Amino acid sequence: MKNILLKSAEVIVFMSVMNFLLSVLTLNITNLPGGNFGMYPFLILIECLVVSIVAFLTVLIFKKRYNSILKIAILFQIIYVISLILSCFNPFKVDCVDNIFSLLLYVNSIIILLIIFLYSKIISSKNKKLS
Repeated sequence: MKNILLKSAEVIVFMSVMNFLLSVLTLNITNLPGGNFGMYPFLILIECLVVSIVAFLTVLIFKKRYNSILKIAILFQIIYVISLILSCFNPFKVDCVDNIFSLLLYVNSIIILLIIFLYSKIISSKNKKLS
């Protein structure tokens, strides 16, 4: 039981930090004006904190169902995408400058999910070799 809670905390913290760091990197790469977009990464950080709390409470309540890293990552991803939608990060708005930033936030979250997926496959293949 403690092991799955530690794994979930690691995955949730990793995904939160990576979403924040990739949003900062995205902001720097796109050269958007800092006055309008400078605080967006911190909004993402606050969203990730809220999503982390919700995801960890969900794992805590349903411990038996979330027994793998990938399930926890997918749970975090679903809650994160829902929070992005509710926060009006819509990449399909008409005539908005922040469309590219919003689209890249979704792309960043998919990249992070793929990293977790590859990590879980590597870990599971190492465990199979040891058994």
